[in-house]
Amino acid sequence: MIGNNSRSDDSDLRYTVAGLRQRVLTAVAGQLGRPHGLVGRGVALLLNRGNRQAVAGAVDAAEAAAGNTVADIGFGGGLGLQLLLHRVGPQGKVHGVEIAEDMLAHARARFAAPIAASSLVLENGSLTALPIDEESLDAAITVNTVYFVSDLDAACAELARVLRPGGRAVLGIGDPDAMARLPFTAYGFTLRPVAEVVASLKRSGLEEVKQRRLDDVAIPHHLLIASALR
Repeated sequence: MIGNNSRSDDSDLRYTVAGLRQRVLTAVAGQLGRPHGLVGRGVALLLNRGNRQAVAGAVDAAEAAAGNTVADIGFGGGLGLQLLLHRVGPQGKVHGVEIAEDMLAHARARFAAPIAASSLVLENGSLTALPIDEESLDAAITVNTVYFVSDLDAACAELARVLRPGGRAVLGIGDPDAMARLPFTAYGFTLRPVAEVVASLKRSGLEEVKQRRLDDVAIPHHLLIASALR
């Protein structure tokens, strides 16, 4: 009887540990998809640090120039907003779209000056419902966001809709194989092959989809660069 009780206790402990692990990983995935609360503030800092090279690469690939109108969709910690504001200068305009209200509040406090100068417009929205006028952007970037979108075609169609003829969309994703090895991506992430994302961009009407791979980062990334029809 003692032996049976011991095995039962071990089984209960494993079940409890497994359940706790699942809850922790689900919480981590949820914060990455939509940072919120006090933990979300820390997540925002981590996103800026961990995604710095991928976001900077996306901004470079967008080739925004002074005076352009551009957007960072799902800007998270706000690094992309900062880099795009520098690129387009005081005569340009940056749209920041974010689904997480706490990240919007954080950005409104951080970027109060460019908001007051009308160089930056921050709005709540998602990749599949952008609060941006049709054919109004010279470039748009979105990095590490499509994992949380169920309808990829709708998201790519929105990117195509808001770009002016000749405008550029840059979509950044972590390498799917590398992402699949992270423990939290099994909870709420949709990891798609790069070819599937490229095909969706082409179906939206965007053309000349080019690929750049960033390997000198903790998680290799792919930048998919597409142009709107002229």
